[in-house]
Parts: sequence; structure tokens; C-alpha cells
Amino acid sequence: MNTGLLIIAAALWGAAAGSFLPRAAYRFSAPAGEPWRKECPGGHALKGWLGRASCPECAEAAAEGVEGAEAAGYGPRTAPLVIATALVCAALAAATGPRPELGVWLLLAPVGVLLTAVDFRVRRLPDPLTLPFAGAALALLGLTALVPEHTGEWTTALLGSLALGGGYFVLFLINPAGMGFGDVKLALGTGAVLGWYGWPTVMLGTFAGFLLGALYGGALVVARRASRKTAIAFGPFLITGAFLGLLVGAYTA
Repeated sequence: MNTGLLIIAAALWGAAAGSFLPRAAYRFSAPAGEPWRKECPGGHALKGWLGRASCPECAEAAAEGVEGAEAAGYGPRTAPLVIATALVCAALAAATGPRPELGVWLLLAPVGVLLTAVDFRVRRLPDPLTLPFAGAALALLGLTALVPEHTGEWTTALLGSLALGGGYFVLFLINPAGMGFGDVKLALGTGAVLGWYGWPTVMLGTFAGFLLGALYGGALVVARRASRKTAIAFGPFLITGAFLGLLVGAYTA
């Protein structure tokens, strides 16, 4: 397939997948220790996990002029998630090209965007997302390793998962206030993705994540919106670092 068409197709896939994320982002954005959300802000039961974050009952009540009726929309808006997922998928297609592992990246990308949105909102990385992300990454890459013309090694993906997960676990033991256990579980998946293209990619993606997190934390301190001891959501930077490392690894493979 022509590279331009591949990028367009990947962007369209990302946009379509991103349009299904808002409701899941809202339902998973429950504070730590609380169950996943089952109702909209108006108290109506939510149906399913995928789709737009809007409530027909609230919209109907608002249209009828019911006093105190909640707005129909809730949670994150659809457009930012659509745009973010489309851009991520397009960039992955541009870097990877028509190699078979691109299918794995395109399947995992919406989950990464969803995890980023949830962690930014409530500083929580849900187990129903992080653990399946790691398992799916290893399983799908294992199947990809059987397909001709792939570029990467499943063994290194497995070792990268164990190494990065183990490294984050040590950081969690040293400073639980600064590194959540959700980050440890997420590192299993990002380590697998980065490990596919080798140890230099693992190191690059890991370094990029810590650098971005440090820059963000430093910016908050300078802006006086946080202190040096303020904990921040690190999952988005772990994911972004892995994304940048993956782009470099795929492009240079």
C-alpha cells in the first residue's frame, strides 16, 4: 500500500476508535478506592462502556425545561480524543510503514489514549486496562513474530516487559508516594512494545518518559501550581515516552 494511503487509513481508524472512548474515559475516571461509575451526573444508569459521553434522559429533561436538569454531555469531549487518537495512529503508520507489527500498534494506541485521559483526570490507571494492555501486547507481538517481513523480536519484547516492569516495581518500593502501582503494571505493556525493537528503544522510551515527567513537574513548580513534593500523574508521560521511543524504533528498524 502507498505510504500516504496507509497513513490516511491509520488516521481514519484512529478517529473512529477515538470516538468510542469518551464514555469509557468517564466511567473509569473514578477516584482511587471508588467503584467505576455506573451513572451519569444526573443519576441515570449508563449503558455500555463505549460511545459518546452524553445522556439521552438528561437531554430530554433539559429540553422540557425541567428545573435542575443536568447537561446532556458529561466527561471528556469527543473531539480531543478523536484528534489525539487519529494523530497517534497516523504517526505510527508513518514510522512503521506496511510492516505487520503496525496492526499491533494501531490496536493498542486507543487504549494508550484512554489510559492517558483517565490518569490525567483522576491519577488512576485501571487494572482492567493496564493488565490486558500488557497481555495483549505480548500475545499480538507473538503472533506478529510468525508473520514474514516483520521487524522486531518477541523475546526482547518479553524481556523488555519484565525489565521495565521490574524497574518500576523497585521505584515503587523505594518511593510509593511518587510511583503508583498502576505505573508498574502499565510498564509491563510499554516495556513489551518498546522491547520489540530492541534495548536501545527500551532505554530511549524510558528516558523520554522520565524527562517529560520532570519537565512537566518543573513547569508546575515554576508556575507555583505545585511544590517539589507534589505527586503528579506519571502514566501519561510513561505512555508518551513509550510512544516517542516506538516511533524512533520503528523508523530506524
